[in-house]
Amino acid sequence: MSALTREKAALRLADEHPAPEPSKHLRAGWYALLAVLLIAGGAAIFHRTVNGLATTNLTSITPWGAWIAFYIYFVGLSAGAFLLSSLIYVFGMTRFERLGRMALLTALVAMIVALSFVLLDLGRMERALSALVYFNWLSPLAWEMRFYLIYILLLAAELWFAMRVDLVRRADRSRLARWLSFGSKSLDTARDHRMLRILGTIGVPIAIFGVHGGTGTIFAIVKARGMWFSALTPIVFIVSALVSGTALLALLYILRQKALKRPVDGGMVADLGRLLGAFLLVDLGLLFYEYLVPLLSMAPHDTGVMHLMMEGPYAWTFWILQLGIGMVAPAIILMTRLRESVPLTAVAALMVVVGIVGVRFNIVVPPLITPALEGLPAGQYFPSAVEWWSSAGIIAMGLLLFSLAADLLPVDEDVHVIGGTAHD
Repeated sequence: MSALTREKAALRLADEHPAPEPSKHLRAGWYALLAVLLIAGGAAIFHRTVNGLATTNLTSITPWGAWIAFYIYFVGLSAGAFLLSSLIYVFGMTRFERLGRMALLTALVAMIVALSFVLLDLGRMERALSALVYFNWLSPLAWEMRFYLIYILLLAAELWFAMRVDLVRRADRSRLARWLSFGSKSLDTARDHRMLRILGTIGVPIAIFGVHGGTGTIFAIVKARGMWFSALTPIVFIVSALVSGTALLALLYILRQKALKRPVDGGMVADLGRLLGAFLLVDLGLLFYEYLVPLLSMAPHDTGVMHLMMEGPYAWTFWILQLGIGMVAPAIILMTRLRESVPLTAVAALMVVVGIVGVRFNIVVPPLITPALEGLPAGQYFPSAVEWWSSAGIIAMGLLLFSLAADLLPVDEDVHVIGGTAHD
């Protein structure tokens, strides 16, 4: 049987066994919650736009806060999700093929959310495009903005090729699918697989060195701030991206399957848990050296920051949120037979997704609290209500984009054809 014949058979199977729909009450409740958060967040964003950064607790001493922490958080989620999709489309790990489209959609939406946080943090938001209009060869930020643009276009193209055949199949009964198929009629996936492999191969170094590694470079070159000025910083960003992206996809897969009343692939979830556990161990090893070297060197600008995180006002974010919830507890679950339990794996993934927020907060805030020079005043920061609600609104926007795309586009199709073989 030819690959094209197998493809047509797989598509007929998908038509005969459509994906079950989630409960109408569950769907309505979810969108109602997002609507409330969007309204509250929109009001906070309007207040910030009209009254400027005076509505926040940001100062000239601590110019970065929750918004920048969430920015690097979502960049990490995006890069990690994309790198997991590359395991499927570039390296042929078909064990995770059902996550391929969801990974690409997650990466695209997370990147949009990340840049929304950057926009909100700008003092003059109307100057957002200045980083693209003007260019400095020695500025990591100038390079970063261009990498972000290329990366977003690449994600959109790769997602389209991943969904193209199903868009063609839906075109006769869906105006959106007909529009998004751009007139394509072929049901042969050979070219799609080739393009996915090419785009994924191009995207891997962009995601590693340009997107999240580049974001880490923005911090790493700041000599005046303890715990930032280190060649290890970009590597820490990349590894934690793999951790957060893998955890988010595992959690999304389990929740989507439950919401759609479809069986969860326990074997795949266990494999994802094993992969996430391995990434966590590497991340813990990097954390050990990230703190050991400054402690042994006794550099005051580093030890001052570590004092704030380990004994000062931000100790709870380090010991409880970052280390306890985000690393140690999920590692115990994922590196033992407990990962064979789907609910426990979901709990571990949720802990990682929440704990990484603490990681990002500890990267951004404590180094800005410690004075850059002796005699200067120390900083003080905790997000204001405007910062919390505007952040909730932007995150709700991302969840709304993901939910609408997952509902309207063939993201959760039960039948995939990877490498010419049909699976259901």
